[in-house]
Amino acid sequence: MSRNTIRFVTVLATLSIVGLSIIQIYWAKKVYSLKESEFNLSVSNALLKVSERLCKCEKSTLPANHPVDQLSSNYFVVNVNDMIDPVYLDFYLRDELSKRNVITDFEYGIYDCTSQDMVYTNFVQFDGTPNPELATSTFPTLNSETYYFGVYFPHKYGMLVSQMGIWVFLTGVMGLVIIFFGYTLFVILKQKRLSEIQRDFINNMTHEFKTPISTIAISSEVLRNPDITQNPSRLLNYATIIQNEANRLRQQVERVLQMATLEKEDLGLKKEKVDVHEIINKAISSLEVPLADRNGVVEKELHAQPSEIIADPLHLTNIIYNLIDNSIKYCNENPKIIVSTKNEKGKFVIEVGDNGIGITPEHQKKVFHKFFRVPTGNIHDVKGFGLGLNYVRIMVKAHEGEIKLQSEVNKGTRLKLSFPLA
Repeated sequence: MSRNTIRFVTVLATLSIVGLSIIQIYWAKKVYSLKESEFNLSVSNALLKVSERLCKCEKSTLPANHPVDQLSSNYFVVNVNDMIDPVYLDFYLRDELSKRNVITDFEYGIYDCTSQDMVYTNFVQFDGTPNPELATSTFPTLNSETYYFGVYFPHKYGMLVSQMGIWVFLTGVMGLVIIFFGYTLFVILKQKRLSEIQRDFINNMTHEFKTPISTIAISSEVLRNPDITQNPSRLLNYATIIQNEANRLRQQVERVLQMATLEKEDLGLKKEKVDVHEIINKAISSLEVPLADRNGVVEKELHAQPSEIIADPLHLTNIIYNLIDNSIKYCNENPKIIVSTKNEKGKFVIEVGDNGIGITPEHQKKVFHKFFRVPTGNIHDVKGFGLGLNYVRIMVKAHEGEIKLQSEVNKGTRLKLSFPLA
């Protein structure tokens, strides 16, 4: 699937999901608003009927104005012209609210204008059972010259949401669709990125193999000439070229095979007690030729005592080799590499620093990813598959160690490895 097709499908699907979400939210809010209006009307009518029954019972008259006021979304006040009997009020409230299907917990309080205080509060549970212990101690009061009672519905919002059953279900389904879509999009983009990385890796590997194979083929063609035996120095030169290119091919194949081995859960490490200083010297010796080609130098500051850890000597050598090799490759001038060791807090610490081109902060998080290669600007002769640091990270972790990177553009890079002491 082409990049433009993926982009088009992603944008179209995103717009569709956003549009459906907006519609769903709009209608859910609309339904909730209608439910709330219906609730408020039912409560107002029920409280008006309660006030009429109280007045009839007390043989008094209703206030001239509408006696029911809604002071907040879930608090109603009803004015009356006489004292209120809590027994009658409790019965009338439960009776009138249940008639209008207002089945939820509520709390009420009676205000006495003579004492200017709430003289009685009570809490009525969903099943109609009074429970004064649940009555709030901060029931709101008003400065009023008349008697009134207030009714508060603490669980109004929960009741309204529960009455929106199908809408709550549809909203939940929409949420799951959005999560599934986001995850699917993430997987598609991740697979696309991996596909591009693997394609680049194959192209790079083809180029890396093509160059030495071509050189070997040309050199072999020259060696087939019978006259070459008359010029021993030329014969030795071409034989050396073939040997160097063959070694280069072998190293590239070994790196690919290393990564294939790392895909397995069992890395097959053969750990033993090794002297890290000997390993470092061995790795540096194997890089003498590329160091000489770049007029590079490696300074050793091997101060760790003791210098032994439990490790696989082959993989530990490869770790050091990869780090020094990267320092040689990614350097615009003559490489100056410092390899140091020390003991720190019960750990054996190896540090490899250089004066290379450095790594930008956004790339520092990716350098340990498989196939990732730091862009090198105008430097196009840097060889590799983007496997070295990924291999280093995996093997350091397999040895129960840690790796940290510090780098600054145009000032160099320092990698710090720490392993448990033997």
